Amino acid sequence: MKYKSIFNQRKALRFRHFSRKGFALFACLGRVVTIGVLSVATLQSASAASDDFNSTSEATDNNQKVDKEATLDDVEVTGSRAPLALGQAARMVTVLSREDIQAAPVQSINDLLKMAVGVDVRQRGAIGAQTDVSIRGGTQEQIAILLNGINICDPQTGHNTLDLPCDISDIERIEVLEGPAGRIYGTSSLVGAINIVTTSSPKLGEARRGLNMRLEGGSFAYLSTAGRIALPFSSLSASFTRSDGYQRSKAGNLNSNYQGIKAFWNSQFSILDSQFACHAGISTKGWGSNTFYSAKFDEQYEKTTKMFAALQGNMSIGKLHFKPTIYWNRSYDRFELIRGDESKVPFNHHRTDVFGINLNSYFDWVAGRTAFGAEFRNEDIVSGNLGEPLNEPHGDYKYGLNRSNLSFHLEHNILLRRFTLSAGFIAIKNTWSEMPFTLYPGIDASYRMGNNWKVYASYNSSLRMPSFTELYYSVGGHKADKYLKPEELSAVEAGVRYTSRVLTAKASIFRHHARNMIDWVMDSREADPVWQSVNHTKVNTLGEEITLNSQLPILNCQLSYCHLHQKKQEPDYLQSQYSLEYLRHKVTATIQMQLTKKLGLTVNYRWQDRMGSYTTTTGEVKSYHPYSVVDARLVWNAECYSIYVEGNNLTNHQYIDYGNVPQPGCWITGGVKWIL
Repeated sequence: MKYKSIFNQRKALRFRHFSRKGFALFACLGRVVTIGVLSVATLQSASAASDDFNSTSEATDNNQKVDKEATLDDVEVTGSRAPLALGQAARMVTVLSREDIQAAPVQSINDLLKMAVGVDVRQRGAIGAQTDVSIRGGTQEQIAILLNGINICDPQTGHNTLDLPCDISDIERIEVLEGPAGRIYGTSSLVGAINIVTTSSPKLGEARRGLNMRLEGGSFAYLSTAGRIALPFSSLSASFTRSDGYQRSKAGNLNSNYQGIKAFWNSQFSILDSQFACHAGISTKGWGSNTFYSAKFDEQYEKTTKMFAALQGNMSIGKLHFKPTIYWNRSYDRFELIRGDESKVPFNHHRTDVFGINLNSYFDWVAGRTAFGAEFRNEDIVSGNLGEPLNEPHGDYKYGLNRSNLSFHLEHNILLRRFTLSAGFIAIKNTWSEMPFTLYPGIDASYRMGNNWKVYASYNSSLRMPSFTELYYSVGGHKADKYLKPEELSAVEAGVRYTSRVLTAKASIFRHHARNMIDWVMDSREADPVWQSVNHTKVNTLGEEITLNSQLPILNCQLSYCHLHQKKQEPDYLQSQYSLEYLRHKVTATIQMQLTKKLGLTVNYRWQDRMGSYTTTTGEVKSYHPYSVVDARLVWNAECYSIYVEGNNLTNHQYIDYGNVPQPGCWITGGVKWIL
């Protein structure tokens, strides 16, 4: 097969006319996404699929006639290792499209994820200063965050995983895969994965506008500016954001201020019949951490820098298709318990380097489609307090640790007219724990009934290696265990999906069984208790999700609900920082109205009830209380510009979603975007 000059792309078709159709198709980096109804500013449930790059098709398994215009510049949602035929993939993926992102009343990717009903976003600071993201009752350490399909997780700590080197305006789509994803994404994806896909650069001769600019400001001295220039085969973007923050310390100093800079470059090119893509970016930011890590100190500060570079390819030899990737990440982290004063408490300095090589391949034969491949990933840290003593300490780095992960995967897909069976495994070995090769299998199945119904079921398993912080952070009231075991999780899920011209509905039920779950716990019986990293014996999670989405000519509505119930073998006297604090109930709702031809309104509502408690500075134990938040965005769209005003937490509700860290009240921003 001849591939076009789009990196990492599998066979794809796009139907340009989505309005009021019972289907929609997104071509992706090797996968196409089928969506029940394409709705602006709402989250969709999608399944991975694909068709021939260079062919047109009568697509859809119910033989509906559709527009037959092939496109070659879309990106994929990955639900399996191998690309599957249109409408046949079994694994379900939640998709946030570019239209959703542009319409949402948010300033960061973190805020966007809050509207995914299965995702728990615990934001310690505004504007994405620091955010813990988890899926279906897990912790921020237990999900894989990917940028264009590349794992950018920081092995030091999950707190810094969302330090993305790209601006929100660079994002083409966000894909959320709920449940264990080890067979697809390897380690780290214990309870799921989030893949952030950036906008591709234009090809030579494409009629794309070349310069986008944004300027916005608002409450708490908030200011953000960004620009993106698109040239043939290449694009470059940069952004600057700052705010004085929404609160001050007891001494009257700023303690929630923020300042950050990002720059991102990507390029696509072809050599013979092979396609390649380069990505490189940097993010540096500093923020007042008020009481993030200790309620006794309200002038903490942290600064992080992340650098990212990757080269990805797409090539074929006969019927065998190869998709190689090589990448490197470097992260710096400096934490100040007492801001600007190292004389009392030394600053924490860390530097991590991650290097990886990945190869995914697939081929077709008489029995179906088979995918296979391997990945090598090396993780290294030098630090002021994490790891083993270095033979030659240098500067602020006196300790360090290096570990490597090697994995092999194999997957086979059996495709019938209405039935799909996808099964495989990943075999993983890690040098840190002298862990032998261990298999983690998975199987997905789906059956399409008539033109509107689809039922699916799956079993998947995965693991996660402990972070360097969980293994070695033994300062400031913490005691780590460097002999922690890897976490392991297996899950079963079943669901049904209905799609019609005006309504898309999905319901699912799932059960997670976890072993050796890692958490920081405190024994309240001790006279001077400390936080200790431990392996929980067992954690079981039972959950249900339901989503209803309707699309009318001038009104789009979505309502989603997720319920979780966890059982743990854990005594009452243990207080948890993470895994015992989960969202028992979460409700999200979105309404988008087209008031006039150019004037649009989006309103988001979120209500959530969190389990768990926290200890105040006075020693009082408080439970988390349910709360609701209303956000809205009013926008005027013209041909070359748009003007908008946004309001977050319009009811000015005072709430705490993370112990002793108050969240901001009403936050108003306004801005303008130009397309030149």
